[in-house]
Amino acid sequence: MRAPGQILLVACYELGHQPLAVAWPAAFLERAGYAPAVLDLSVEPLDPEKITRARFIAISVPMHTALRLGAIAAKRIRALNPTAHICVYGLYAALNADELLDACADSVLAGELEDQLVELVRNVEAAGSATAGSGAGAGVLGSPRQKVARTPAPAPDPAVADPARARSTLTKLNFPVPARSALPALKKYAHVERNGRRDLAAYVEASRGCKHLCRHCPIPPVYGGRFFVVPVETVLADVRQQVAAGAAHVTFGDPDFLNGPRHALAVARALHAEFPRVTFDFTAKIEHLRAQRAHLAELAALGCVFIVSAAESLDDRVLGHLAKGHTRADIVEALGVARAAGIALRPTWVAFTPWTTLEGYREWLDFLAAEGLVDHVDPVQYGIRLLVPPGSLLLDLPEMTPHMGGPVPGGFHYRWTHPDPRVDRLAGEVAAMVATAAEHDEDAGLTFDRVRALAAAAAGAPAPTPVDLAAGRARPPRLTEPWFC
Repeated sequence: MRAPGQILLVACYELGHQPLAVAWPAAFLERAGYAPAVLDLSVEPLDPEKITRARFIAISVPMHTALRLGAIAAKRIRALNPTAHICVYGLYAALNADELLDACADSVLAGELEDQLVELVRNVEAAGSATAGSGAGAGVLGSPRQKVARTPAPAPDPAVADPARARSTLTKLNFPVPARSALPALKKYAHVERNGRRDLAAYVEASRGCKHLCRHCPIPPVYGGRFFVVPVETVLADVRQQVAAGAAHVTFGDPDFLNGPRHALAVARALHAEFPRVTFDFTAKIEHLRAQRAHLAELAALGCVFIVSAAESLDDRVLGHLAKGHTRADIVEALGVARAAGIALRPTWVAFTPWTTLEGYREWLDFLAAEGLVDHVDPVQYGIRLLVPPGSLLLDLPEMTPHMGGPVPGGFHYRWTHPDPRVDRLAGEVAAMVATAAEHDEDAGLTFDRVRALAAAAAGAPAPTPVDLAAGRARPPRLTEPWFC
């Protein structure tokens, strides 16, 4: 085993979960004989001692929030340790490779990247040793900057236009059990809330990537419609170690748990057979819920208590632009299918797009009230604005072109403007309101009513009647972390 601490894996934010995107690379590195240190900036302060001791620092950025935090962290890390090799990895690292390589990173990796990360560590170690041998370098694992860029995917991406800076990582991996022992305890992360109590929640993945090509999703530019399953026993072993740490619920964080329905059922059956009292949730597309309706009752019996599904919009035109593969009628059908199985459906939404109208936004809120979904939707969803990062498939959509502006400096996305200024103003007002409400753990019904009043005012209409929600009402199970990006 190499000297501990010379490799540091840094998580920035992973939807409130204990970071699997650090636990898995740590396991690959340990299998290769390294002893990486770990740091999770979402629950820990940046540790200068860990930073200065490391010679290879890899920062995980699987989502946009993590990327923004990771870029800030990378600059602080560079100031503390100028000679360390900084690798930024994950979906949003891929989409923003050029900017990261210019600003703060020595290398960028994405896709099925763990074997490549181990290879990169070995290369940097060898380069550092050679430099140290000449008497001029930073020592073990020190190296000059190496421009190792993101994975090429079937979808074109300007970030990989130069073949010398791109390496393929879309190959099937031999997954070890994620290494979680050095991570902060589960109690520091999102809990599952149900029946008036909060329990520790595990986080695992039974598959990675996705076979679908939704235009607004960061996965298609990297995976190009491919997905990879994790062996059932590996998933179960990861669950086992988190249950031993106190978890009573499991979140399957796959981009879509039902991409491989037979595999999903095998995992769920194995989980229930070993841990019959442990519940779980997963994410799946509306079209999969409709197609796999025959299995939902069994999944409920196996312990599934809620499903997250990216409904995104009730407007069929918007759904078509996003290439979601479902319609408003399909959403209504999926709600009925989930209810019939006894599973709470927690839809997520992209509330503001260039094609959202004030009337459509208000009608959507009316739909949530009429369908009894106010407690099924985290209020932050009311302010979600369509994100267009570099490499997004939306950039190739002709209907997007009239609304597009330039890149936002330091924002890792493109600016777009709605043709109706009232909609943009409303988006800003709602986003600010729901962020404050989330910070104060405000009742979802109260936040909903305030958002509804804002939307009515924007349209010049009278405020609607407040939704009738009893203070002591039974609420569907949910995770305590409300953010989704």
